[in-house]
Amino acid sequence: MKQVKQVRQAQAAKAAREEQDKQGRYARYRLRFARLTAFARAHRREVWIAVGVAAALVLAAVLVPLLDKDDKPGPPDPRARQYKNVDACLLTGDKGVTEGTEGAPVWAGLQDASQTTHARVNFVPVTGEQTAANATPFVNSLIQRSCDVVVAVGKAPVAAAEAAAKAHPKVRFVVVGGQAAAGNVTAVKQGDGVREDVARAVKQGVNTPG
Repeated sequence: MKQVKQVRQAQAAKAAREEQDKQGRYARYRLRFARLTAFARAHRREVWIAVGVAAALVLAAVLVPLLDKDDKPGPPDPRARQYKNVDACLLTGDKGVTEGTEGAPVWAGLQDASQTTHARVNFVPVTGEQTAANATPFVNSLIQRSCDVVVAVGKAPVAAAEAAAKAHPKVRFVVVGGQAAAGNVTAVKQGDGVREDVARAVKQGVNTPG
């Protein structure tokens, strides 16, 4: 019985020491936490600055490679057409170039010419009254936009283009259904071959120095 009692006493003493060590560790942890909390309160501004700097560094490490990759130009698309610094502009009536209008085959001719000359092409419809007086500002806007070749189709656009051609000898004009009233004007007849004739005239205008 004496040995059993001694064993129980030893076990109880060991358990007491372990509990005491456990409480001691908790006390040390609480003391360290209290010191850290007090330091953070006393140096709150410095702590937040350090946190912000660390966050900024992490963000920069993530974004810089991505941004650097995006800034590097990729290889040119071999399928993309390389345009010349030459513009051929079409002036139409208010119906534009929709299917069935007199501007549709003319616009197709400009696109055909662009395929071979690599000139940029665009069109502008005359809105409002379909008169030469109202169409004149539209022609002038194309000239101010540095259109190298101006194509006109429709009674009002053609009349305005013929008048403008005399004042702008360096610009090439193609008038569909009009008259070659100046040396820089090419007249194209209306009809079944208007698309091919316009394409041919635009090519010549693009390749002829102003």
